[in-house]
Amino acid sequence: MDAARFLALALKNPINVAIVDDLARLALPDAWLVSGCLVQTVWNVLTGRAVDHGIADYDVFYFDPDTSWEAEDAVIRTLHARLVHLDVKIEARNQARVHLWYPGKHGLPYPPLARSTDGIDRFLTQNTQVGVRRIGADFDVYAPHGFDDIANLIARPNPGPNFSPANYAVKAARWKALWPELTVIAVE
Repeated sequence: MDAARFLALALKNPINVAIVDDLARLALPDAWLVSGCLVQTVWNVLTGRAVDHGIADYDVFYFDPDTSWEAEDAVIRTLHARLVHLDVKIEARNQARVHLWYPGKHGLPYPPLARSTDGIDRFLTQNTQVGVRRIGADFDVYAPHGFDDIANLIARPNPGPNFSPANYAVKAARWKALWPELTVIAVE
């Protein structure tokens, strides 16, 4: 699978399209729709399921140098107000401020990031290290590990600095229950 095929399949979910389009209209800095909602849509298309099967939420990353909670909360509220009609859970996070709360929540260090794609690089699994955004009339796709694991329904750990074997096991078990075709690569 290449980027064009991935994008075509991920955009079969009209919620993904609506969010990406609205992010472009809002012009949030370095804003991406990321992770599971994209990958799981592709899995659903490939396995003949409803495009929104198993999607718990839709994650939005952006990067704003204003690291105040008030600024992030304003973005969260704006997105909610604009997209409430979609009737889905949207999680928006300013990647410039993750290092402020992550260690307290997860007990792991989290150095400051320089851009949203740095946050994508830190996802728990390699197959979810993807993001989509609109640039003018075109789309930009970020996928540092490519699309083979997505196309082949493989969950593979991302042994980064904030990897948690316990969190990986929970996520992989949830996915395996929803997509029995999934191959889960064990933590080494």
